[in-house]
Amino acid sequence: MAPVPIPTGASAALRLAVLADTHLKTTPKPSGEPRGGLPAAVWDHLAGADAILHAGDILDAGTLELLAQVAPVHAVLGNNDLSLVGVLPVTLVVELGGARVGMVHDSGPSAGRAARMWRLFPDADVVVFGHSHIPIDEAGHGGQLLFNPGSPTQRRSQPVHTMGELVISNGAVVGHRIIALDSPGRPV
Repeated sequence: MAPVPIPTGASAALRLAVLADTHLKTTPKPSGEPRGGLPAAVWDHLAGADAILHAGDILDAGTLELLAQVAPVHAVLGNNDLSLVGVLPVTLVVELGGARVGMVHDSGPSAGRAARMWRLFPDADVVVFGHSHIPIDEAGHGGQLLFNPGSPTQRRSQPVHTMGELVISNGAVVGHRIIALDSPGRPV
């Protein structure tokens, strides 16, 4: 699905920064890495967000605390979030700006994903997920948007590190895009 341009100047619109698979522990590092090890480009895109969605594999509560200094955070448990078991839900539905956002870490294999997410979140306008580190911005069943922001820290086989952005206005997702945080061969 082609990105839908992010509208400008719409005062009633909510801008949601979307992350997944950050895989960071916030314990101090010898390098003195600021802000929990998230790349500066991530913090630049988080600035001004009305809320932050994190689709799991966070690793510790410190990352959530740092993100919450920027905007309210809605997050789900990832398969590597052992220290957050009992703190974060496996699935979550949150209403933001009148739109329903379903969240889960692992959406399963790509074959059958749209039907599976529709069954899991039948009333969601958009489903945010992670796990694969593969950015996905595509239409699912019934106009539902399926959105995986990729990873800003572990691109794995992807050409660049990524995160996402959703814009919600009047109960609808009116903008969505995957944000490349670097260029191929130029890490963040």
